[in-house]
Amino acid sequence: MSLTQHDQSDQPRKSDKPRKSVPRSRGNAHTAATDAHASAHGDGHKRTRPIPTLESERRLAAQGYDLIVGFDEVGRGSLAGPVMVGAAAIWARDLPTLEVPDGVADSKMLTEHRREAIFHPLRRWCASSAVGQASNTEIDEWGITYALGVAALRALDELERQLGIDGHGSVSDVSDVPDDDAPAHGVRVGGILDGPNDYITAALGTFDAPEVPSPAHIITQVKGDQHCATVAAAAVIAKVTRDHLMVDIAAENPAYEPYGWARNKGYGSQAHRDAIAAYGPTPLHRLSWHLA
Repeated sequence: MSLTQHDQSDQPRKSDKPRKSVPRSRGNAHTAATDAHASAHGDGHKRTRPIPTLESERRLAAQGYDLIVGFDEVGRGSLAGPVMVGAAAIWARDLPTLEVPDGVADSKMLTEHRREAIFHPLRRWCASSAVGQASNTEIDEWGITYALGVAALRALDELERQLGIDGHGSVSDVSDVPDDDAPAHGVRVGGILDGPNDYITAALGTFDAPEVPSPAHIITQVKGDQHCATVAAAAVIAKVTRDHLMVDIAAENPAYEPYGWARNKGYGSQAHRDAIAAYGPTPLHRLSWHLA
């Protein structure tokens, strides 16, 4: 897989997107809070992890946005390989009956086994999902913040084109959209970005970024991956996609074996830093970073 292209090999097609059939728990704030409270008091000691809900998505839908997209990044702190931004979309029209999938949470709070187990169900739960990336050389050239913005727009561009949204913001292929549900005004997209800074809007219209069919109105939410279901879904999808890429890269070239990417996924473990000191950086390292 090229590191200068955004990932399209594992994106959902209409043929492999069954309607919302994943086992799910109710996606409202009251139920989530009740479940968390009950779990916390059930053992008397452990603090349970937050349970993502669809409350932020509902607020955007109430403002007139037709498609709600959660965004989260992975690989920001890695020494090698790309940075990736996952995007997970739902239609606002589905919110009255849509439920949060069982087990969805901030990817950092899940084991690798659990992330793998829910990866495909989460992609089927979304109306569409995509992962955009910026390569290590792009990070070196542009800086990490701008690279994240371009990666996010690559994901959004792919996601919208999967849904048949054209350059006018209209749904050009409505085979999956009932006539009564097709927005007469063009598709208005609202986005929820994890973290405090909107690097997506900052990258819009720049020469390196794709021309997204329908740009998203972005709101930011600190710890959005813990509280927003679409952001949590995007986090898991991006994390699993990047982990697979780094493992595949390590397996394809024996010269990369000393760096331990199959285990550290390009992050700065001691073994990784020791290998850089001993053998020098590879073409996939971020040379503008402090590596050893």
